[in-house]
Amino acid sequence: MLQEVLELLDPQPGGLYMDATVGLGGHASAVLARLAPRGRLLGLDQDPEALALARERLEQVARQHEWTVSEPFQLARANFSAAGALLDRLGVEDLRGALFDLGVSSLQLDRPERGFSFRSDGPLDMRMDPGQPRTAAELVNTLPESELARVIADYGEERWARRVARAIVTARGQRPIGTTAQLSQVVSRAVPRSPGLNIHPATRTFQALRIALNGELDVLAGALEACVRRLAPGGRIVVLAYHSLEDRIVKRTFARLSGRCECPPRLPVCNCGAEPLLKVLTRKPLTPGDAEVDSNPRARSARLRAAERTADNR
Repeated sequence: MLQEVLELLDPQPGGLYMDATVGLGGHASAVLARLAPRGRLLGLDQDPEALALARERLEQVARQHEWTVSEPFQLARANFSAAGALLDRLGVEDLRGALFDLGVSSLQLDRPERGFSFRSDGPLDMRMDPGQPRTAAELVNTLPESELARVIADYGEERWARRVARAIVTARGQRPIGTTAQLSQVVSRAVPRSPGLNIHPATRTFQALRIALNGELDVLAGALEACVRRLAPGGRIVVLAYHSLEDRIVKRTFARLSGRCECPPRLPVCNCGAEPLLKVLTRKPLTPGDAEVDSNPRARSARLRAAERTADNR
């Protein structure tokens, strides 16, 4: 949804923009191309391999334009939860736009050794930051059955979470589960076949473990709000989410920061932190067209939301 992202973010020459999940630099390079000659782009990602590839891509774009700034882009190895701290450290108070492209990247999915996908056998890793100590294998082999069931139900929205957790605990009692193929087989046997099921039976369990391991949802609302508070009036925030849990957090955060109170009607004072800082630009999330889904099936679940900063009460 590159064109939709660019239309909503509306990058302007001379502005300062942040891509908080730079990945391979696809969106970032398109944004950077619109910022010449005096704009700047900040990019964050916790995956060092992705950052290296993104840097090459951005350097190619930078060489195609003349710049009046010495450093058109800066990249930092960090989780998007560090966006606010990074902007503060750089003294940024007038961010013109922020982009979040959530979830796992194609680079991670396509590398069996990263352990994100059940489609190719590999070590059960799933770390977005390879430097973090704990892997998905540790979760699978050490979490109590009740906690496994909670993770799979809450983060995977798996109807059969208890059955899956019980099957994992039974299997690991015979031998540790250390590969994606092993886990996929265990889960597939535990999830009843349904004629209407159009996804692999292990999809939701893999999603749940990845989200839990990397803490993807825990810091999302805070990271979004941190960027919103550093946006200049008229600045925009654009978010691509890929499953309902992410999209729900984005929707609620935008609603709260546009002044919509979520407190019970009888509560005398608002306690939810609602503030009129944003104007929501997408009444409903935008979704990819049929042509994009045909060319890139992974885009089928994308949900795009955007909002604009309206008040200057930072």
